[in-house]
Amino acid sequence: MFMTTPLRCVLAITAVVLLITASACSNSTEDQQLPVTGSNGTTKTTGATGTTGTTQEQTDGASASSAIVFNGQGNDLDAYTALPPFTHQKVITNRAADPNGLDINAQICFFPDGSRRFVAGEDTGQGNGITQGWGIFQLDGSEVGELEATQIGKLVPTYQSAADNAENYGCGFLSDGRILTTDIGDQALGPANGQLIVWFPPFDSHEVRYCKLDVDIATAQSIWVSSKDEVYVASARPTDEPGATGAGVWRYTGPFPTSPDAAGGCGKADATGAPLADTVNKSLVIKAGEHGLLSPSGLAPAPNGNLYVSSVASGVIAEFRTDGTFVRTILEPPGPAAESGPLYPTGTPLGLAVGPDGSLYYADIGLVRGGPGGFGPGPKTGTLRRIAFINGEPQPPEVMARDLAFPDGVGVLVP
Repeated sequence: MFMTTPLRCVLAITAVVLLITASACSNSTEDQQLPVTGSNGTTKTTGATGTTGTTQEQTDGASASSAIVFNGQGNDLDAYTALPPFTHQKVITNRAADPNGLDINAQICFFPDGSRRFVAGEDTGQGNGITQGWGIFQLDGSEVGELEATQIGKLVPTYQSAADNAENYGCGFLSDGRILTTDIGDQALGPANGQLIVWFPPFDSHEVRYCKLDVDIATAQSIWVSSKDEVYVASARPTDEPGATGAGVWRYTGPFPTSPDAAGGCGKADATGAPLADTVNKSLVIKAGEHGLLSPSGLAPAPNGNLYVSSVASGVIAEFRTDGTFVRTILEPPGPAAESGPLYPTGTPLGLAVGPDGSLYYADIGLVRGGPGGFGPGPKTGTLRRIAFINGEPQPPEVMARDLAFPDGVGVLVP
């Protein structure tokens, strides 16, 4: 049975490419200010402040047992131990179930400075005149079962005019601590109007300064930033607009703006009047359509310096070098799409994340046959899965959690 959902969870077929909306569905109507109630029922108040990030130290395989995997699904934020038996805790409850809760979705990014702060899509209040954005949270506790998250700020930009509701998805960090985000724009049809934005510290308020780098991305998805501050962004659908960013994985190179004004390289304005970068350097490094990569969605770094890319439409995860050279297929459905039920037995991977031991985690949004366009997320058909590697070879995925509602983003914390 196909579940009727808001636009952000509707699928469409454009030409021969199946296009997938990137984020989980929101069901709340009011913006929830600080504080946030954790799963243990205690309420925490704000207190932490934003700081500049530094490069996180490398971790080895021994850290895998203490790593924690985070996933937004059903508008909750869930946490799991990284290794079996995948012990679970709900860290933030959605607002429909808890009046002190928040609606969490999209890519989850931990600050690289060891502060245990993280960025996550926080879209509570849609339809009530409150603009969605990316919440900044402080995490307390070191083990699954004792974790608490406190919201300390929120990134709220202007969005380009679009037929679909504005939705957040990607996040990442430059080496000096500036935050990067993407929002989707029109999701399946219409102009390329997704955005890539750089945000400037401090991050402890709801009025964080920013500069837009690109406002012409066709269904903007995940972000990954290399050690050289090269910013990789996935675009899930094609576009024929001159100069637009579509259908593949794009690389943005600096220098990037340092402040939201002409002195910082951000002297232009977009159609909404928001600060826009004077110039942007971008190039297409991985073209969609080849090696099963129909709708590039999730990005995550491989331990050898390569890049994992997911394609939710085709159920594929592939490995590429950062110059776009194809290396190998990590995950591929064992057969053609099913005529009913889940589209592929190995799932439809959207968000990606990598653990300290090299394990690859993916959020399977749970596409099934039926509904408008022929495909869509089913009622709690999503899963969270782990791919382990033995002697460098990917193993069949393990299911960490099933019966999930629109899981779309993953993040890993090494305490």
